[in-house]
Amino acid sequence: MRYLTAGESHGPQLTTILEGFPAGMPLEADDINNDLSRRQKGYGRGRRMQIEKDTAEIMSGVRHGLTLGSPIALVVKNNDWKHWTKIMGAQPLEEGQEDEVKRKVSRPRPGHADLNGAIKYGHRDMRNVLERSSARETTVRVAAGAAAKKLLSLVGVDLVSHVVEIAGIKANVDSSITLKELKERAENSPVRTGDPNVEQEMMNAIDEAKKNGDSIGGVVEVIATGMPAGVGSYVHYDRKLDAKLAAAIVSINAFKGVEIGIGFEAASKPGSQVHDEIAWNKEQGYHRLTNRLGGFEGGMTTGMPIVVRGVMKPIPTLYKPLMSVDIETKEPFSASVERSDSCAVPAAAVVAESVVAWELANALVEQFYSDRFDTFAAEIDKQRAYARDF
Repeated sequence: MRYLTAGESHGPQLTTILEGFPAGMPLEADDINNDLSRRQKGYGRGRRMQIEKDTAEIMSGVRHGLTLGSPIALVVKNNDWKHWTKIMGAQPLEEGQEDEVKRKVSRPRPGHADLNGAIKYGHRDMRNVLERSSARETTVRVAAGAAAKKLLSLVGVDLVSHVVEIAGIKANVDSSITLKELKERAENSPVRTGDPNVEQEMMNAIDEAKKNGDSIGGVVEVIATGMPAGVGSYVHYDRKLDAKLAAAIVSINAFKGVEIGIGFEAASKPGSQVHDEIAWNKEQGYHRLTNRLGGFEGGMTTGMPIVVRGVMKPIPTLYKPLMSVDIETKEPFSASVERSDSCAVPAAAVVAESVVAWELANALVEQFYSDRFDTFAAEIDKQRAYARDF
């Protein structure tokens, strides 16, 4: 499976084309739009979320609610486009129109792609960079992930995302809580946390950052259950599924770190407190007595829950901007300000869930016969039975 996204933050639409879905898989717009709505929620979001009401249109690859096996095209229209038609239009400017087209950016914002992208592609107007490097692009990544989540749900794989930290305030989720309970808590929380005891404290930190014209980051966690054992590979570095998940997480805008299972904590512990002992019984087959390695050994799934966390830095667009240099005059200035959030960690958890879903679905499609969804699902069931009785 693969997907390609296109579109600018203030362009007419965002587009993604998904390739590799089995034919005959149920898929409707509601499957995608539910996750698009989740992405727009979360305490600390900016005014853009009030302007855009993201919904996806399925333009190809689905007929009467079933995938065809051909590429699936999804489109999300930008409602704000009407205010940007002259600034972001595709047509060449006529003589004398240059002055009408404002919003030129010559002051790169620290922490953004502005200056590096301008140097790479030779843009003197850095709006050409920031329009594409914007996290608005994650809208259609969530759409792609929603389609992948649909595939996973139909073969018994479930996912949940939640916030485990904002601005140093850490959630403490009871280890006995079920995945269903954790999902319900996160969905009903303004900051998408599974710990109601820190909810208000996190919201207060977001309010304080907003009041100061600042931004804050945090840590999100994605848990996936139901993946059969033996998915991925130890044979080559680029086939290790945990490595693909790590790359997917860090590819999200503003994400600067990733860990699987206990992650960096393993550096301070002896091996006896890091590795997971193996057991077997008739009901479960092979299983681990703990899950410190987050569902992976040797780049392959163990059949235990997959646990992935990502670190999101504070959003670099600040209403109290940092200093920068104008690329035209080389003089120091305060960086330009674009509309932004004071904290996007709750929404980023949904994006992380989406990219994890895509990589898991892709790994299954790569490993099992996937031209037809019925045979694909049957192959996965067969693998589960094989691993249990191995």
